[in-house]
Amino acid sequence: MLTDVLINGEKKDNLNITDRGIQYGDGLFETIEVSSGRAVFIDRHLDRLQLGCKRLHIPYPGNPILLSEIDLLLEGTFNAVLKIQITRGTGGRGYRQPDIVTPTRILSLHPFPKFPDSFAQEGINVTSCKGQLSSNPVLAGIKHTNRLEQVLARAEWVSQSIQEGLMSDQQGNVIEGTMSNLFLVKEQKIITPLVDSCGVAGIIRRLILDFCPELGFVAEQQLVTKECLNHADEIFVTNSVIGVWPVKKIDNHSFSLGPVTRQISAYLEKLKSQEIDS
Repeated sequence: MLTDVLINGEKKDNLNITDRGIQYGDGLFETIEVSSGRAVFIDRHLDRLQLGCKRLHIPYPGNPILLSEIDLLLEGTFNAVLKIQITRGTGGRGYRQPDIVTPTRILSLHPFPKFPDSFAQEGINVTSCKGQLSSNPVLAGIKHTNRLEQVLARAEWVSQSIQEGLMSDQQGNVIEGTMSNLFLVKEQKIITPLVDSCGVAGIIRRLILDFCPELGFVAEQQLVTKECLNHADEIFVTNSVIGVWPVKKIDNHSFSLGPVTRQISAYLEKLKSQEIDS
């Protein structure tokens, strides 16, 4: 039996096959960096999880329960990736929700991935995916467990020389990476695509938008076309595990690793250190 998994607070590794998370992807999840034994930016993750539960009408377990289980699971752990999943719980066959919803909580620990230092220091190569994101404002922004679009997009490349793929909406606007949010820098302005119709509003994305004014940058959320990317001064991608990765190439278009990306990355690392030391 695995000891790095808690299901509803119990150490076990089996799940009821009628759970709606398995049957329909009826749930949400958070992927959280664990550094020096601390779940980094956990408050922001739980805020988004609670928002997602509200959007999907899943009763939120509450921070005290989740934080207690996180502490139990992280005991003796230094660096790892923590995944929290909340499903609508068990239910019969069919889409109709149970009259009384009893959510399932799944907390699991995973080894922290080993990425080459060059990804963060020199940048990554990115490809444009053919698979597009469906528009659905009700689901946009939250990290629900229906991720087939990302799964299929990630299957579009196997070359180890490519580290990420960009996904667009039905109108051709660039929204995000398969596992990351996208930022571009243009004349000292920080721009990230809107995620009001599709895409995920990442924790690091929100954090960067919040602290940009402290660094003297104007940060905006707007429609981003492929033409916008081609004329960007700098491009980088973010998520809760990788932090900031500069982009050095998208398809056949090359970009420079500039000072703004380095400044954003350094400030993010500073905030993370403060979080761990607090």
